[in-house]
Amino acid sequence: MKTRLFASLVLLLPVVGLGQTARPRLTDSARAAQKAAAYKKYQEKVFTHADSLRGTLGPERTWWDVQRYDVTIKPDFAKKYTSGKNLITYKVVKDNYPLVMQIDLKMPLNIDSIVYNGKRKLNYKRDGNAFHVQTVKQAKGSINTVMVYFSGNPVIGVRPPWNGGWTFTTDSLGRPWMTVTCQGDAGASIWYPCKDHQSDEPDKGASLTMIAPDSLVSVAMGRLVSKKSNGNGTTSTKWAVVNPISNYCIIPYIGKYVNVSEVYKGEKGPLDVNYWVLDYNKPKVKSYLAEQTHNMLKSHEHWFGPYPFYEDGFKLVDVQHTGMEHQSAVAYGNHYAFGYRGSDGSGTGWGMKWDFIVVHEAGHEWFGNNITTKDLADMWVHESFGNYSETLFVETMFGKQAGNEYNVGTRRSIRNDVPIIPRYNVNEEGSGDMYPKGGNMLQAIRHSMDNDEKFRQTLRGLGTTFYHQTVTTKQIEDFISKSAGYDYSKVFDQYLRTVQIPKLEYYFSDDHKTVSYRWTNCVKGFNLPIVLSSDAAKVRIVPSEEWKTTPVKDGEGALFTVDGIKKMYYVDVVEGKKS
Repeated sequence: MKTRLFASLVLLLPVVGLGQTARPRLTDSARAAQKAAAYKKYQEKVFTHADSLRGTLGPERTWWDVQRYDVTIKPDFAKKYTSGKNLITYKVVKDNYPLVMQIDLKMPLNIDSIVYNGKRKLNYKRDGNAFHVQTVKQAKGSINTVMVYFSGNPVIGVRPPWNGGWTFTTDSLGRPWMTVTCQGDAGASIWYPCKDHQSDEPDKGASLTMIAPDSLVSVAMGRLVSKKSNGNGTTSTKWAVVNPISNYCIIPYIGKYVNVSEVYKGEKGPLDVNYWVLDYNKPKVKSYLAEQTHNMLKSHEHWFGPYPFYEDGFKLVDVQHTGMEHQSAVAYGNHYAFGYRGSDGSGTGWGMKWDFIVVHEAGHEWFGNNITTKDLADMWVHESFGNYSETLFVETMFGKQAGNEYNVGTRRSIRNDVPIIPRYNVNEEGSGDMYPKGGNMLQAIRHSMDNDEKFRQTLRGLGTTFYHQTVTTKQIEDFISKSAGYDYSKVFDQYLRTVQIPKLEYYFSDDHKTVSYRWTNCVKGFNLPIVLSSDAAKVRIVPSEEWKTTPVKDGEGALFTVDGIKKMYYVDVVEGKKS
């Protein structure tokens, strides 16, 4: 989802806008001017020193590999103040390295002190949102720790989850409720010190201890480890995961929570499923939320493989914002209703038959949490597959035609203004088109393969091949091509790296015995196959930028219709004469 530019529901923004009425339709000239202005702004963007510090794996980051985070946080609701510590366990992975460690923590929070291996205080210097910490010589392969103490009034999320930061608010009964949203450009360092780069997840898991008033309940990722009263009106509650986890998925939830638990018979065996909801929402778990969760798990495990974190369990946690894909503790804020807060982003009606947040955010357990991109620029791997999980869910529940219709419907929010993949090493996210355009790209690849089982095994193969790993877009692109037995590299280039919609031009000979076709408005070498079929006939063509001609057998000519092709593939189509 997205605190990254958009929130997991960004696909709705161009059409509906949260809490707004539908935007007026633009004229073609106004739309073109808007796209041109957006692309110009994208090209002229100037990156800062802070962008490079956050987005680049410089020498102060690459000599040490995070093994574990153990975070403790004490939020003060009235003062909107936090204090805490993070025990960073790391492994030295280089012989010759600068005796400096970069630790990230965003202003206005401040590091109070840093202690090496529980004994030695380290000196450090602030550089905006990064701290350069003077360390000592350490042997390659050694495991060491730094305890980082921090405090201050943190950034407050103005419009969570779109804007990162702490949320200090109340539930519908006026009782305190607190959490954090920090994915993407905001980053986990907006609330605790860490190596704030997606490429380095704590290999040995993480824990989060929350010190909060006795009257409230604290929930976080993974499983409950301990809970004890401090004798001063506060309770310390510790949760932990044993699997690697993205630093932005280490999130506190503090409020009037109650728990409903069950065991789901999953593909890998019994899966512990928990619903941590505000007490007044407890009746809605069995009457609504559990069924939505069961349907989601059935679909996602069928298409993507077993849930990737059985050891840590799966939970949904009530939130006041819309939702986020926090690993093993997915934030849920969809008001226990179908659609996305009452809207259907596809405009087809299919989106109003299921709970968007449950399906989309949980889809990130497979793509986003199990498979995480090293650089923010490759976030399409998270969001395109997250978007496509919706199409697959609709198909699972309502049939293939329904899934196709839903997928096509999501195109109405595609802007094609800036590329999905932007610049690397500067903490930059690409276009919100990574949601619907990326999902339509995957659907086009699937249709071109014309083998649903092979496509399903490709999706499942991604999950096993890159299990609990951080990846590059090239790894994902190459795997799909290899699994499909076809080179889709130019297809990825077209949809991920340009704003051009490929155009298929075709025409029939006068006697209707041949059809000629080609691609235009495309990258050099664009080679998306087109497969068209009915109960009576099937035809497969592989257009290029040069005209090709293929004989047309009985029944095949009828398959070539502009609308029919566009319903299967996100392309422009023109039927006419050779130009």
